[in-house]
Amino acid sequence: MKLASYRTFIVPPRWLFLKVETKEGLVGWGEPILEGRARTVAAAVAELMDKYVMKMDVSNVEDVWQVLYRGGFYRGGPILMSALAGIDQALWDIKGKSVGVPVYKLLGGSCRDKVRVYRWVGGDSPSEVAEEAVNQIKAGFTALKMNVAGRLRTIESAQKVREVVTRFARVREAVGEDVDLAIDFHGRVSPSLTPQLARALEPYSPLFIEEPMLPLLHKRLTQLKTITSIPLAFGERLYSRWDFRSFLEAGLLDVAQPDLSHAGGITECKKIVSLAETYGTQVAFHCPLGPIALAACIQVAATAPNFLIQETSIGIHYNEGIEMTDYLEDSSVFAIKDGFVSLLTKPGLGITIDENAVRNAAIQGHNWMNPLWRHEDGSLAEW
Repeated sequence: MKLASYRTFIVPPRWLFLKVETKEGLVGWGEPILEGRARTVAAAVAELMDKYVMKMDVSNVEDVWQVLYRGGFYRGGPILMSALAGIDQALWDIKGKSVGVPVYKLLGGSCRDKVRVYRWVGGDSPSEVAEEAVNQIKAGFTALKMNVAGRLRTIESAQKVREVVTRFARVREAVGEDVDLAIDFHGRVSPSLTPQLARALEPYSPLFIEEPMLPLLHKRLTQLKTITSIPLAFGERLYSRWDFRSFLEAGLLDVAQPDLSHAGGITECKKIVSLAETYGTQVAFHCPLGPIALAACIQVAATAPNFLIQETSIGIHYNEGIEMTDYLEDSSVFAIKDGFVSLLTKPGLGITIDENAVRNAAIQGHNWMNPLWRHEDGSLAEW
């Protein structure tokens, strides 16, 4: 099976979509985005497509993946793996459509009937979020996630620490003990401050702490693991099973969070899931992205015995003026009921992209970049 054409679309709020079409007329969609680097990844997609994919039998998805990963001298990293991820998603979409089954059927079939999801509350610098949290529980969610704070210094005042803990405590009080609440530290909390915050937050039973510090700080993560019982979650800045391996071997990951648009797509993330399973680690795919990425996550989650919960970008603070379901012909596929989304059972990724909506949005495009935060002394702060 050979491709006839491909095209990328830069669409609001901060995404990149890829459409590929076979000579037989089958269409597949992928989401090869690295937030803030859409044009860079689009260039990488074009290079990989023109040099390799357009000349290959795309029904051999594993072979295409190996060529794109190993065919160049340099491997890995966010740009290559995000470009590869979107291509891989699109080829799996075609593969499923070519035989008339959802992707999860091609990955061994499902081991669950539905996928639990969570939603964000608050923004990058959350203040009062308890009321918003209550509203989302009423909307059908049973799990939420929030940033714990905005910009933080390396060592913070007692007042600042108290504000962070009080904010989370109020959300816990508002939603009760039956709701799971996760905390995203966003890698912005220093190794000096993280243990203090973790100890203070522990009485409120977070589901997990996400990116408690940057994953490159391996030794400090090891120290943190010894002083808190809160499960540690990270992985959005890891791009392959080789990146995850050392953290799994060291017992540092309770919840692995590969991103199916950053970590090599469905092909690689399925392997990361299996690797994590051998270390007793749960998986919660990172996905503050668009409908194609979420569909890919749900397809793999359906097959993962160690799956925990799925992030969604429904109502996320990045999506100003647009919702991810605006790009779908049928938005009901992501309907939330009692905190779950049903499996996507249509062929391929299980969604139908509204191409007219995509093309119209691509006229506007976007130039999204993450904020640059500075401390009051002018030095750069982690976002």
